[in-house]
Amino acid sequence: MVAPVVYLVAAALLVGLIFFLTRRQGGAAAAGQEPLHHGEEAVTAGRVAQPEEQRAGARPRRRRDLGSRLQAQRQAQRVARLEVDENEDEAVIPAHEEEDGEKPVETHPSGKIGAKKLRKLEEKQARKAQREAEEAEREERRRLESQREAEWKKEEERLRLEEKQKEEEERKAREEQAQREHEEYLKLKEAFVVEEEGVGETMTEEQSHSFLTEFINYIKQSKVVLLEDLASQVGLRTQDTINRIQDLLADGTLTERKREG
Repeated sequence: MVAPVVYLVAAALLVGLIFFLTRRQGGAAAAGQEPLHHGEEAVTAGRVAQPEEQRAGARPRRRRDLGSRLQAQRQAQRVARLEVDENEDEAVIPAHEEEDGEKPVETHPSGKIGAKKLRKLEEKQARKAQREAEEAEREERRRLESQREAEWKKEEERLRLEEKQKEEEERKAREEQAQREHEEYLKLKEAFVVEEEGVGETMTEEQSHSFLTEFINYIKQSKVVLLEDLASQVGLRTQDTINRIQDLLADGTLTERKREG
C-alpha cells in the first residue's frame, strides 16, 4: 500500500521538476534574443509569457547559481594547484649529490626548492655528517689501538733480543772459559811424565788431573819449597819439576814471590 503512494509522489515531483526546467530554459532563451517586431514582445506562438515578477526573481537565482559554479571552479583550481605544488615538492631534487652514492640532483626550473624536500635533505645531510663523525672516531680509536699494539710488540721484541744476546754472550763466555781450562789441562797433562824404572809412563786423564792438583797444593801449602824436595814429593826429576813450575808461573796458576833483602 505504501509503495504505490511513494511511486506517485516521486512521479509528481519528477513531472514538476521537468516543467520547472522547461520554463526556466524558455525564459533564458527569450531573454537572450533581440525582439524582431514591437508586437512580438507580448506573446510568442505556442509559448506563454512569464510574469515580470517571476523573471525578476529568476535573474538573482541564476546569478547565485553562476556564482556558486564559479566559486566551485576556483576551489577546484586551488586544490589542483596545491596538488601540483605538492607533486613538484616531492619531485624536486637538490643541486648537490645525495649521500651514499646517489645520483646528482637536479634543480627546479625556477631555482627554488620545496620546503618539505629541503627539510628532508637537511635531515639526511645531518645524519650523514653524524655517521661520518662516528666512523672517523672509530677509525681514530682503531689507529691508536694499532699504534699501541705495534709499540708493545716492538718493546717485547727488543727485550727478547736483549735477553737472547745476553744468553749468547754468557754461553760464549762459558765456552771460552771451558776451552781455556781444557787447553791448560791438556798442556799440563802433556808436561807431566812419571818416570819409573827408566820407562816413561803417560798418566791417564784422571791421574793427571789429580797429580796436578796435588802438585799445586803442595807448593801453596809449603810457601817455600826446595826443588829437590818437591821433585821427590811428586816423583819427578828436578829438571822436570823446574819446567812444570815455570809453566804454571807463565799461565798464572802460580805466582812468584821474591825474597826481600
